[in-house]
Amino acid sequence: MRDVAKLAGVSHQTVSRVLNNHPNVRQETRLRVLDAMESLNYRRNLAARTLVTRQSHTLGIIGFETTLFGPASLLYAIESAARDAGYMVSIASVRDLERRHVVEAVDRLTQHAVDGVIAIAPKLAVTNALAQVPPGLRRVAVGGAGESDAAPAVGIDNAAGARLATQHLLDLGHATVHHAAGPADWPEAHERIEGWRSTLYAAGAVVPPVEPGWWDAESGYERGRQLAADPRVTAIFCANDRIALGVLRALHEAGRRVPEDVSIVGFDDMPDAGYFLPPLTTVRQDFGELGRRALALLLEHMAGDSAAQPPHRILVMPHLVARASSAPPP
Repeated sequence: MRDVAKLAGVSHQTVSRVLNNHPNVRQETRLRVLDAMESLNYRRNLAARTLVTRQSHTLGIIGFETTLFGPASLLYAIESAARDAGYMVSIASVRDLERRHVVEAVDRLTQHAVDGVIAIAPKLAVTNALAQVPPGLRRVAVGGAGESDAAPAVGIDNAAGARLATQHLLDLGHATVHHAAGPADWPEAHERIEGWRSTLYAAGAVVPPVEPGWWDAESGYERGRQLAADPRVTAIFCANDRIALGVLRALHEAGRRVPEDVSIVGFDDMPDAGYFLPPLTTVRQDFGELGRRALALLLEHMAGDSAAQPPHRILVMPHLVARASSAPPP
């Protein structure tokens, strides 16, 4: 740092201010210091900085090995938000969502002296495992796991999104709406069922039976074959866009046209949704906003007294994206 200061013709305190983005540095001086750093190939010693400040400026992220669009998008959004805030990230992935594996991931991150932890938590086992985080290490859960005393959380309002989808189909004139559901042991799938069901009850519509599935097109295809065989089915709300893709194929094979005979609405608004045939009406989740909210909540708790800030949950509202797969009933 003193070498940089000598070359730039400033004090080493000024170099420190530039490194820490202090506002009280003239732009001309800042550029001169940055040029000197580049000329000398200067890199700050993060290990030394950690010893002095007792902060690694690194955040831990707990994810899990999956190709599912939602969790993968969440991981990218959290990492991007942390990077924009000037933090490095250390990612610990787990093979499944069992409590034991999540606790092991927490232990790995603790050994790396992270300043805080954000866990992608589609199941309560993940959120509850955060209770094993050492005292003083702040943590936040993000995803669909619902309420827990183990950590503050940020998530999409799944029930509200399901209500938007179901009400959209009812407003088009459909007598009722069938549902192609996600897995029974995922809280966000359960919340979407509840939002769909409560909207039908409120409208005085018949509530069709629902069967749990999985988050992929194969599950949607199997459920779609069942629904395609019933001529009374005119509207289907799918728990995610991949399920909707499978339902679309099953309806096509059965000779049921979309949206002329059956309307379809998905959930997620994955990047390909607008290129389905027909383009898919769906409920959009803002994963970027989820990542930013999760990071802001973690930094808030890192800066404050955790005893004075009891765990709570922040819900981000989704919104409906209307495309060509939904229309009035035949």
